[in-house]
Amino acid sequence: MSDSFDVLWLNASPILKRFDKPLLKYLSGYMRIAQWEYQQTKDEASSIDQAVELLYDFLEWRDRPVHLAGHGIGGAIALTFARRFPQKVRSLTLLAVAAQPANNWHAHYYFQRQLFSISRELVLASSVRSLFGNQPPHTAKKLVAALDKDLEQSPSSHSLFKLVYLPKGGVSMPMMVCGSKSDPIVNPTALHDWLNWFKPEDKLWECPQGYHFFHYFYPQQVGEQILSFWECHHPHLVEASALSFSSSTN
Repeated sequence: MSDSFDVLWLNASPILKRFDKPLLKYLSGYMRIAQWEYQQTKDEASSIDQAVELLYDFLEWRDRPVHLAGHGIGGAIALTFARRFPQKVRSLTLLAVAAQPANNWHAHYYFQRQLFSISRELVLASSVRSLFGNQPPHTAKKLVAALDKDLEQSPSSHSLFKLVYLPKGGVSMPMMVCGSKSDPIVNPTALHDWLNWFKPEDKLWECPQGYHFFHYFYPQQVGEQILSFWECHHPHLVEASALSFSSSTN
């Protein structure tokens, strides 16, 4: 495989990938970034294992390890892959991924459905406020529809019948974990739980605002922190990529 990129961003939520775009646009000005997307078919079992296997097929013949990154379920896939195939990963960057990786917005949705006798629509409306903050009615309606579809498309094993859990722990390569102080899904307590498995070179950073999709609302602020982390563990890469980008646009 060609080493035409240094960073691989994972996405497993086709309907929500639009919220990654501002951050990826910012980062692509400094790094060579590729996007890898996974979409679960209707006849496929809900599991991230298939996504991890397909990701290995994609990276199997790559000559060098890659900086792996992802938000939410995409981050959980990146984490699982990094644990199984550490030789393929140079660093790991997780956004809105709790120390218990299965603790995502799907888990919170199904927990509320189990706990309260309220409809799917009302829980989704509540989820919109948790994930994005208060939004105008027409925007909230579109977001409810997007979350509804994400429940069907994303490879999550949660259901009304049971909530699942994934292994907790760290990884062998340098890791950065990003979250938001205003995120009620991966709240500061869930985020700080990562410190139990941190190595000296690992980094935890919290965005002051932005809810669950803080990287959408504050792409430059988040991007600057991530670039700083990559530069620490891959010296001169950011500068070299920025020079290459500038040359190609002149």
